[in-house]
Amino acid sequence: MRAQSLVVACGALALCLALTGATNPGFVVRITQAGLDYAHQHAIAILEKELARLKLPDISGDFRFLGKVYYQISNLDLRTFHLPHSQISLVPNVGLQVSISNAFAELNGNWRVKYGLIRSSGSFNLKVENVYIRINLRLGSDSSGKPTVDTSSCSTRISKVRVRFLGKLSLVYNLFKKAVESRLRKALEGKVCDNVAKAVRNELQPYARTLPVTARIDSMTGIDYALVASPTATARSLDTGLKGEFFSLAHRATVPFPPLPLGLPPDHERMVYFGASSYFFNTASFAYHSAGALVFEISDSMIPGGADFRLNTSTFSAFIPQLETMYPKLPMKFRLSTRSAPFLSIGPGGFSLQPVVDVQAYAVLPDATLAPLFLLSLTTNVSAVVDVTSGHIVGSLTVGRIKLSLKQSDVGAFQVRTLQSIMNIVASKILLPRVNARLGEGFPLPLPDRIQLSNILVRFHQNFLLLGADVQFQPQIGR
Repeated sequence: MRAQSLVVACGALALCLALTGATNPGFVVRITQAGLDYAHQHAIAILEKELARLKLPDISGDFRFLGKVYYQISNLDLRTFHLPHSQISLVPNVGLQVSISNAFAELNGNWRVKYGLIRSSGSFNLKVENVYIRINLRLGSDSSGKPTVDTSSCSTRISKVRVRFLGKLSLVYNLFKKAVESRLRKALEGKVCDNVAKAVRNELQPYARTLPVTARIDSMTGIDYALVASPTATARSLDTGLKGEFFSLAHRATVPFPPLPLGLPPDHERMVYFGASSYFFNTASFAYHSAGALVFEISDSMIPGGADFRLNTSTFSAFIPQLETMYPKLPMKFRLSTRSAPFLSIGPGGFSLQPVVDVQAYAVLPDATLAPLFLLSLTTNVSAVVDVTSGHIVGSLTVGRIKLSLKQSDVGAFQVRTLQSIMNIVASKILLPRVNARLGEGFPLPLPDRIQLSNILVRFHQNFLLLGADVQFQPQIGR
């Protein structure tokens, strides 16, 4: 029984660890209070417009004053609705709360009174002051990993309503003024929250869903930015974990390594932070390797004009004499590839990458077939510079000292070190510019529509890259 219990306990522990590992994000987005305050400014402007469209129903009633008096309030037209004071707050483990105070509105309408044989009508002006609105927003994600936002609760309290009637029979007005003010207050309090929910549903939710779940990078790869869990509100920020995984468009293979736990440091100087883990970058390497994109072929036409060698057997026979008799005066070709996806590590000092590259040399025969000559193993240290441009992570690599070793030769033995200078040129002048050209195009950050980043911060931490930025929203033209 004890052994069985131990097995069950170990199985439960393994399951918990597996589930925990499965939900670790490869990429984290943090919105700080400064970022929420900026977003709040634009959201309040949208809410003001939505509340200005608020429609109120007609009101009618009666009361006794030396007989029955009938009244009707109609054609209510809301002229303005201003929200001068508001703030957005983080509610830890719940979501966001928007508090609006001292809001005010003004509307016009028509009145009609019937008192026995007396009938009268006119217009009125209504001023609503000291309006307090509290909105709680619930944040989540749907089955596709897209963010969701809705109103979990809303309350409105109006402290002051003043009606000014225009027309005759002022004594009669005063008799039903209080009743009209009370009914209009209740109608407004109900309609405000209805319009808040409508604004969240029709404006905020569709905009939140412009955050890309998948981003196509090029003809070979994409990035999966699906949410792995609902956004988490803390006392100082809103953190969202994303899958952060590159994949091959041709065939999405299971990544053979898990993401490590990713916790961002308590930085809050910028509006938004992005934590890109080593998992994020290594899945890029895995995806491009799976897509066959890490194979490079180099021919003589790609050798720089100023180089003191050509890619042919005549040049290489100076280092490998047997080429002169085996394959005289033939063009050559190099095929560079990696047996497995090269993995990088990230530490406080930056990126560290030590790729192992196979360099297969061929002679190009007159019938265009390839004759294998030799296979070299090339190893080197690679460092990287990273930045953010136009919402993309961009970078460039620098290659350190290259080490060569001979893995196989079809032309007999030769001194590999004699090829050192040639391979230095191949790596630094041909291969590296091609890789850096692709890295210069960059990889898109997970940004919703019409967001631009500025004041970029780049910091390296253990196992992840931290990017900080301020945000600028570009409204749609005509809105």
